[in-house]
Amino acid sequence: MTEWTPLDPALAKVLPTGDPVNVSRRGFLGSAGAGALVLGFGLPVAARAQAAGSAPAVTPGTRVPAFLAINPDNTIRLQSPFAEGGQGVWTAMAQIVGEELDADPATFVVENAPTGPDYQVVYGRMRITGGSMSVRTSYDTMRRLGASARALLIQAGAQRLGVPASQLSTQPGRVVHQASGRSVTYGELAPTALDLPVPATPPTLKDPKDFRWIGKPQARLDVRAKSTGKAQFAIDTKVDGMLHAAVQHAPRLGLTVGKIRNEAEIKAMKGVHSVHVLDGAVAVVAQRFWHARRAVEAAQVDWAEPTGATYRAMPASFSTQAHAAHLATVQGTEEVAETAGDVAKAFAAAKSTVSATYHSQYLNHAQLEPPSALARFNADGTLDMWFPNQAPDMFLAEVAKVAALPPEKIRIHSPLLGGFFGRHFLYPHGNPYPQAIELAKRVNAPVKLIWTREEEFLRDPLRPMAAVRFRGALDAAGMPVAIEAISATEGPTEGIADKRSGQIDPTALEGLAGKSYALPNKRIAQIFVKSPTTVAYWRSVGNSMNDFFYEAFLDELADKGGQDPYAVRLHLLSGNARLTTLLKAVVDLSGGWKRGPFKAADGTMRARGMAMASPFGTQTAAIAEVSIADGQVKVHEVWQAIDPGSIVNPAIIAAQVNSAVALGLSQTLVEEAAYKNGERVARNFDGYPILTPDRMPRVHVKIVESGEKMGGIGEPGLPAVPPAVANAVSRLRGQRVRSLPLGTVA
Repeated sequence: MTEWTPLDPALAKVLPTGDPVNVSRRGFLGSAGAGALVLGFGLPVAARAQAAGSAPAVTPGTRVPAFLAINPDNTIRLQSPFAEGGQGVWTAMAQIVGEELDADPATFVVENAPTGPDYQVVYGRMRITGGSMSVRTSYDTMRRLGASARALLIQAGAQRLGVPASQLSTQPGRVVHQASGRSVTYGELAPTALDLPVPATPPTLKDPKDFRWIGKPQARLDVRAKSTGKAQFAIDTKVDGMLHAAVQHAPRLGLTVGKIRNEAEIKAMKGVHSVHVLDGAVAVVAQRFWHARRAVEAAQVDWAEPTGATYRAMPASFSTQAHAAHLATVQGTEEVAETAGDVAKAFAAAKSTVSATYHSQYLNHAQLEPPSALARFNADGTLDMWFPNQAPDMFLAEVAKVAALPPEKIRIHSPLLGGFFGRHFLYPHGNPYPQAIELAKRVNAPVKLIWTREEEFLRDPLRPMAAVRFRGALDAAGMPVAIEAISATEGPTEGIADKRSGQIDPTALEGLAGKSYALPNKRIAQIFVKSPTTVAYWRSVGNSMNDFFYEAFLDELADKGGQDPYAVRLHLLSGNARLTTLLKAVVDLSGGWKRGPFKAADGTMRARGMAMASPFGTQTAAIAEVSIADGQVKVHEVWQAIDPGSIVNPAIIAAQVNSAVALGLSQTLVEEAAYKNGERVARNFDGYPILTPDRMPRVHVKIVESGEKMGGIGEPGLPAVPPAVANAVSRLRGQRVRSLPLGTVA
């Protein structure tokens, strides 16, 4: 995802929020136990709707009972505004709240919060898990929440112990009266604390020097449940009376069902309940998923061309190879996103110039858990839905439209995500929940629909493809003095909306525009070219491809000028202490800059490449060491220095960088979504390979805390990896890498 602040208006159009559902503070969580300090998790929808009609506007992140339940055994249940998909955000939330509450994060049980205004804590106005925004946008809010809960417990302790609140302090999980040596646990105080008013004066937050948990490694709270198979994902969800469904999508988006030639035979197959024609798909409902899948895959469907307007219908002639060639040569209006100096004059006066065109490929999300959705209409006219999502309030409005119900009659349940990488946002024709709703209506029973990997690959919206035409100018010393980059592409935000907003989509050019190098002359622009495919956000969004383009071309300029790429970067960062420190940190981490080629101890010829990136408020620098054997690029080591300003959990940061390196390498070495004759070439992992464990290098991470404003963590570790690898391969081969994936090389 991307830096979201400037995209808020676009997001509001693409992912509209519905009428928020208010949450009562008096509800009871079934597993919390009697006497717990509890928010209203479990209230019936009707009661919540009634509260919503009469309650004053809620300031997100301020109502303690909307987030916390403290049980008699001193365990703490936290309703997280953010989805856990392997990135560690639930643990981070427990650390932040626990720090100010003075409660050990290990005592927390965290789950996804329901919809409602209390949880719209991203910039105080929305709720979304993406853009590496979770911790950095909610850090202060969640600290204040923990501090407010602590203040309530101290008030309750003052009543219980019969002393002024000013004489009380806390130790982890208990309120303490130091003078008498008496104390009382949070679990004992919770029932009294529930009814106390929140202090009018905001509580004082801790001095960071006194932090007990923030800034220190903390074991992940979700690891045990995942390791023992107890963790429940959307695909695991079950309800009484549930039927299962599977679909066969049209091979090209926009096609409709003309006829099911063997419908009678399909209906007679084992376990089949019913066969249904949907928009661009055929579905089978059955007693078991395996029965539904076998039946729908056996359906012989005649597909018909669309007769009217439809969302981004796929042309039968489309191929990715032809589209790449088109992007490289297409002419059109160049919309300028960034400019400085006099580019034309700089090129006219240059000692030498370089021109090159770089390409990126379409990419699937390829998350481990395929999409699913469970819809259950209830006797009281309400609807319960379970499906993986990164923005439950945004989905609420769309579910309401599809189900023809008011939002207050809908409950969105958000289970753990089996990986997401930007997959679980609102994408037209890219989510199974409309199909599940329609099928549940038709069969008058709960229906769980799972898209098989083949159907997921067919409807997964892709990271956009781009071609960037570069020109660079060098002075007499061989140093870059001007750069021009024209990207022919469609940004994901404008692509999802299927229309242009009148402004350049920042996600199209991030990583090209906004680079920190002190080049006196630059011009960064976009030629808008609509993609025939549906498009989506993908981990680190525009940075995932644009930093490859820019950083690889920067090395190309260094080669042309006879300069070392490390020296060029230091020169262009002159006066930028933060990034100079970061670049030197990664060089030190790698044992010193050694570009190569050089012979390693095992006899292989190797080279190193470097790159930098500045995504999502965080600065990164990476070095990769590679060799080539039998046409296969092997990445032996990746060193990455990351400066997120300040941190919550260094262990999570290290894990996230490792994860980002893996995904960055996967797109660099092997991943590519290809089309021929309008259809996907590969529909599963046999034709769409991802990085295998044997190709994962050793990853070394150095965290540099500059003290600057907190940045993101989940995505910043990715963008510098592809160019670092490409630059190393280019050095080893003596030939520039200008497109990905590398595949087999000479």
